[in-house]
Order: sequence, then structure tokens, then C-alpha cells
Amino acid sequence: MVKIGNIELGEYPLLLAPMEDVSDPPFRKLCKEQGADMVYTEFVSADGLVHEAVKSLKKLEIFDYERPIGIQYFGGQLDNMIGAAEMIEAKSPDVIDINYGCPVAKVACRMAGAGLLRDVPHMVKLTEAVVKSTSRPVTVKTRLGWDNSSINIVEVAERLQDIGVQALTVHARTRVQMYKGEADWTWIARVKENPRLHIPVFGNGDVDSALRALEYRQRYGADGIMIGRASIGYPWIFREIKHFFATGELLPPPDVPERVRAARQHLRDNLAWKGVKLGVLEMRRHYAPYFRDLPNIKPYRMRLVTEMEPEVLWSVLDEIEDVYSGMELAI
Repeated sequence: MVKIGNIELGEYPLLLAPMEDVSDPPFRKLCKEQGADMVYTEFVSADGLVHEAVKSLKKLEIFDYERPIGIQYFGGQLDNMIGAAEMIEAKSPDVIDINYGCPVAKVACRMAGAGLLRDVPHMVKLTEAVVKSTSRPVTVKTRLGWDNSSINIVEVAERLQDIGVQALTVHARTRVQMYKGEADWTWIARVKENPRLHIPVFGNGDVDSALRALEYRQRYGADGIMIGRASIGYPWIFREIKHFFATGELLPPPDVPERVRAARQHLRDNLAWKGVKLGVLEMRRHYAPYFRDLPNIKPYRMRLVTEMEPEVLWSVLDEIEDVYSGMELAI
């Protein structure tokens, strides 16, 4: 049984990654329904929280049906990290997760996110202060290092554990790689093989199928897998992996009616949570993944990403179901 503090996550948990502009409540709900054992919010700016920015405060909204859930945040200023942790704790997440992995320049080059991999003592100082300021389990998501010449994840894992971090997720790329190239899970294996380390270590990067999930589970020894981009438009990846682990059989992919039902639910929850205008606009990034690989889908997709009226969007989704139902999809 894998545990973070007293939170039981099962024998080999599958986690939904915190993805900016993706991992909001409507999307988290879909992934939870399809088998995600733990979900995380989009990452929240500590500076935005302490300055009460509306967008940052909105990201703190969590719901009981999502549990266990972690609220992830980032920052580089000690006072703001502590103040934001207190605001996050007031929302009663199951864990508080600190992001030391975001590679984008506006975060990493301001000594937050993956930028802290170039100043591990400051990372440790920030993390220890957060651990001492909250009663919630504190976890961390990070990368292998800044670049190939400065991979320091084994040291980082030890030092974070020593100051009270209760689980670690490792995206098996460096900051310089961004999201390109192959994730190097051999470093995750090295972290797990360290006899000093006893906290759970979750692997992240390139797991996009049940076959690869089993391969990485057997080869690298992580305590679980965090899935990010492969779940966008495909929340079924969680159930497919779990079924394959349990039976050795690959599930067929969801048929078109199931894809349409998911898109409808996603749109409906988006409208309820964000309002009509924002709900319609922010749903647009999801339609292409839901209906990828369908032949001649482009005209429907173009209507979905240009229409503003929900009634029209419902009718387009109905058309897609009518036209493509019964079509066999490749496994």
C-alpha cells in the first residue's frame, strides 16, 4: 500500500498531473471517474495568492468527490510561500504540493519552479518553512536537474526527505529539455535504489499507454505513475492502465458515443464552473484531442472552436455522434 502521510493510495497509484489551463475541476472530475487515484490542481502562484489575484484564488476551489487531491503552488519568496501555504491549508486539501519543475521562462528564470534546481539550498529553505507552517502533508514535483551537466535529483530527493517532504514526483527530464526528447527514467530508478530514501517516489514523463505503463513499472521501480499530456482528451488512459495491470488484456478504446458523452460532460461542467463565455472559450483546446483520428473531422472541429452559443455546440456534438457511431477505432 502506497501512502502519503495517512492517505492511502492503493498498491500502485495513478496520479493526474497538475497542468496549467488543463487540470481544472471539470477535467479532474473526468479523470477521477476513469480511475485516477489522486488528482492535482493547476499550479497556483504564491505571489498571486497573497495579493488575492482573482484567477489564483479561483484555482483553490476543490470538491469532496475529487479526494484525495493536492493543491500545487509555486514561488520563490519565503514570506509569500508561507502566507500562501496558510491560504491553501484553509481549503483543506489532502496534500500541499510544491512545484519545482515548471520549465517555462517566466517561472524558472525568476527563481521559482525548475529555477530552484540551480539553488538547492534555497529550495530546501523554502520547503522546510512550508513544512513547518502547515499540518498538511507536503509533497514536491520536480525535474532531474537544470541540464544534463547538472542532474542533481538524487541529492535533491535526500535533502527534501530530510526536511519533511512526504512524497516526491520526478518528471524525468531536465529543465533545458522542456517537454522535448525522451524522458530518462533511469534516474528515477537511481532515486528509488538509494537506501536512504523511504518516501514514495512517483515517475512522470512519456507514459502514454497501458503497455508503456507496465514496462516502466517493472523496469524502474517507481511507487506509482503521474500522467499528464496523455490524459488530455483521453481520460480513459487511467482505466486502460488499471485494467491491463489487473488482467493483462488491453481494453478497446472508447467508441465515439463515449467520447461525445465525455465532451458533453466536460462542456457542461465548464459552463457551470466558469460561466458561458469563459466556459466556451476554454473548452476549445479539448475538442481536437477528444476526436483525434476520426476521418474528415476537421469541419466539425472548426465549428466547435468558433461557435460561441452552447446550443450550437450541443448540436455539433450530436452530429458527430450521429455520423461516427458504429465506426471501429484502432486499439
